Amino acid sequence: MPFNQLKRREFIRLLGGAAAWPFAARAQQGERVRHIGVLASGPTEQDPMVQASLAAFRQGLEKLGWMEHRNVRIDYRFAQASAERGQGLAKELVALQPDVILAQTSPITAALQRESRAIPVIFLEVSDPINSGFVASLARPGGNLTGLLLYEEGITGKWLAMLKEIAPHLARAALLANPKTTAYDYFLRTAASVVPSLAIELVPSPVASAADIELTIESFARMPNGGMVVPPDSTTFFHRDLIIRLGAQHRLPSVHSARHWVEAGALMSYGIDRVDAFRQAASFVDRVLRGSNPGDLPVQTPTKYETVLNLKTAKAFGLNVPPGLLVAADEVIE
Repeated sequence: MPFNQLKRREFIRLLGGAAAWPFAARAQQGERVRHIGVLASGPTEQDPMVQASLAAFRQGLEKLGWMEHRNVRIDYRFAQASAERGQGLAKELVALQPDVILAQTSPITAALQRESRAIPVIFLEVSDPINSGFVASLARPGGNLTGLLLYEEGITGKWLAMLKEIAPHLARAALLANPKTTAYDYFLRTAASVVPSLAIELVPSPVASAADIELTIESFARMPNGGMVVPPDSTTFFHRDLIIRLGAQHRLPSVHSARHWVEAGALMSYGIDRVDAFRQAASFVDRVLRGSNPGDLPVQTPTKYETVLNLKTAKAFGLNVPPGLLVAADEVIE
């Protein structure tokens, strides 16, 4: 065969190989794409709090080398404060067989646990993972779940103590939340040891809808010297504006678990930075994607709490903020 013909055939072969390189590279890149599921408790992705939380999660992933639409795919679902909807979405996400699922709140974590004991689940906003049956211990979770602890056991006592400090006349406090969408018994149980010393009657006030909330607060407000403790709960968060409006109408001092309540007009809050928790959860997801067993990853306990006060609301309620509480506040809204 003539030399020129050989050179031409070799050139065509090389050209064909070069043309295939981009396809081969894309195939390899496709193989490296990992799949994350996110089951959030919020109403929709358009909710400002949900947007901030998910943005923090993506930022956390990006710092660890995981870029959405490049080497990781994320499927989002939103339970909209409904336990029934959450269960259906848990089934839907598990059917997609992601590499790992991020679960927000105890009810959503429980829903995912019912659907799969194999897919790794990273939880956040979970208050009582041991008694909820999610982990064997904080140090050695042991199963397919681990994540970030929302509060340590004395949290309800802290909320009640803050209420008593800002409203010394307080004699009764309604614990307002939905037992189906938060660890309601946990908050009641952890308050039992401090209630006598504070001389406060903690009144269980379970709610499941806007109508429940209105009826419960209206009824509770008929007795004097009352206030409200509103623990983390997707139902009450969904009806946040209603609760704040009724609290103001009846001048019921309230303490909440997150700053967004105070920014919306509630009296005060004490809790972790929820948005930052999503950012921290990215490190758990990263370790699972790189081969770690969730059962070997210790549950992370909170290291920092923040206090936020709304002085305008305190003034409207006729309350004098004690200097100690004012100094301890991380942020004061005037």
